[in-house]
Amino acid sequence: MSATRRAGSPFAIRSYRFQWSADLMTSWAFEMETLILGWYIVVQTQSVLLVTVFGSLQFLGTLIAPFFGLAGDAFGHRNVMCLMRAAYALLAAVLAALLLTGSLTPLLALVVAGLAGLVRPSDMGIRNVLIGETMPEERLTSAIGLSRITSDLARVGGALAGASIVAVLGMAQAYGMVVAFYVLGMLLTLGVSATRAAEHGTTVAAPSPLRGLWEAARAVWQAPPQLAAMLMAFLINLTAYPFTLGLLPYVARDVYGTTQAGLGYLVAAVAGGGILASLIVSRLGRSAQPARMMLVFSVVWHGLVILFGQVESLRGGLVLLPLIGMAQMLCLLPMSVLLLRGTPPALRGRVMGMRTLAVYGLPIGLLCSGPLIGWLGFPATTAVYGVAGIVATLLVLVAWRAHLWPRTAPGNAG
Repeated sequence: MSATRRAGSPFAIRSYRFQWSADLMTSWAFEMETLILGWYIVVQTQSVLLVTVFGSLQFLGTLIAPFFGLAGDAFGHRNVMCLMRAAYALLAAVLAALLLTGSLTPLLALVVAGLAGLVRPSDMGIRNVLIGETMPEERLTSAIGLSRITSDLARVGGALAGASIVAVLGMAQAYGMVVAFYVLGMLLTLGVSATRAAEHGTTVAAPSPLRGLWEAARAVWQAPPQLAAMLMAFLINLTAYPFTLGLLPYVARDVYGTTQAGLGYLVAAVAGGGILASLIVSRLGRSAQPARMMLVFSVVWHGLVILFGQVESLRGGLVLLPLIGMAQMLCLLPMSVLLLRGTPPALRGRVMGMRTLAVYGLPIGLLCSGPLIGWLGFPATTAVYGVAGIVATLLVLVAWRAHLWPRTAPGNAG
């Protein structure tokens, strides 16, 4: 503990220690819940379409995510986060009760997943806002990086724990642990301080919702690197993410013929690659060229998606998925840097709120993939998505080459 609390470490800040722990518990519950319910849907319904519907429902609240930020401005981001995590715990408790009484059906599972999906998409954005409010400027980058790595660690641990606990204890008991993690996450969030900005006199009156969004949209439209990054964010959610965020239960059961434990290994493999990529980006620091990395690894990611569709064994999937996890983080982390760099500080929150809207590409991609898999098959569907993503990435490069590719371009400036 003394090493982590050394001078300059984010863990030297008491509020960050509470938030890091709270975020870890909540992320762990997210991953366990997604794996447990995804497997339940695919086993009970035998329908890839309903699996994609379940994955899409988790992002139902993407379009209203900016309003959670506005609520945080009005009532305090910590207070909003506590209410959000209380809602997760309540909904998980409802599902646990239905399981214990034998009353759960796929329809009820989808309804509860949809209710949770109204809140979940805003969780990561408010986490970052809280870090910005409570962390000194010189430790901010390190704090956000540690938070990202912790999310991937939770994905590894939550996926493997979810599969193992269900196998040993059963689904109802496993869901009881999900409820416990959510409650613990909420209680730890109460220890987060959200007063630093006010204490320093940096708070300003928030503009009206429409005016605030208009100012952010205009700033992005007038900055080609940020506009390109926003389009790329929507693209990768549409054409790349569906195969690792929604379709893995289908792949595990119907393509690889494996069990829920095998699904846990697949999820953990993606997250393990993401952890390694996060460490690489952290090591590169200011020497990284964000725009180039974003474009190059978007192409690599989509190429790996095509290969993933042609593999028919669990062993092959476990080889490719860590590479996919690395490619997605080597694309996404530079994208976040690109969006923040060059954006006026007063607009960063709103611009990142707009970035959340790009996640809406994921449910669209998932909903389209279900019928395509039924019509063309899984290998051909991955080829269609992968080729479309590569072509769209190259079009973005052609359209904004001067802003994104040269070493001295605005998107690559140190």
